[in-house]
Amino acid sequence: DACRSMTRRQKLRGKKLEEDKDLQNSGTQEADAGEITTKGEEKAPELESQPVKPAFEKELEEQKDKYLRLYAEFENYRKRVQKDKEELVRYGNESLLYDLMPVIDNLEMAIQHSSDDVSTGDQPRLTGLVQGVEITLKEFLRVLDRFGLTQITALGKTFDPALHHAMTQVERDDVDENTVVEEFRKGYMYRDRVLRPSLVAVSKKAVNSEQLSSPGPHSGGFTWENEATVVS
Repeated sequence: DACRSMTRRQKLRGKKLEEDKDLQNSGTQEADAGEITTKGEEKAPELESQPVKPAFEKELEEQKDKYLRLYAEFENYRKRVQKDKEELVRYGNESLLYDLMPVIDNLEMAIQHSSDDVSTGDQPRLTGLVQGVEITLKEFLRVLDRFGLTQITALGKTFDPALHHAMTQVERDDVDENTVVEEFRKGYMYRDRVLRPSLVAVSKKAVNSEQLSSPGPHSGGFTWENEATVVS
């Protein structure tokens, strides 16, 4: 019995030693974990306070610059498309109106020749026909005016190369120089564009006989007698 009790005591003592050892190891692990946590918390602010890398900032600036350039190009493209669309709507009938001009010219020539015949008394029956064509032409021009086609006023106006196309020059003393004195074919404007310039004759100062017989010192003996000048 004494041996049994001694063996039991030794077992209890060994068990207690093992429990104490386990408790000591557990405390050591908790202390180590706390130390690691404390070190991590201390290092976290250091990571947050570190500046952004220069390479990242440079790449960010490059991407921003590419975006701004692309946006500017897109805005220019959008404005250009919008302008083309507006011009297409505004001047969409330009080719049609240009093709209709010979029709207007033929009607005006028909009225002019028929009026000459009626005034001379050759064909008095044409009076009604001439009036009908005149009414048709007026109505036709009125409709075209609603779509932006207007006639260019040329006779008596100062020659404008943007509106008039000079076919010849005529010596006139009763009007100022470079004045349109005759219109061979009417010109037309389509809104704010010249669809067809007027074909005109332009006045110039008459040259007297003294000037023709006495050339100037810089004329080299050349005279303008019977010379027709074409202005383009």
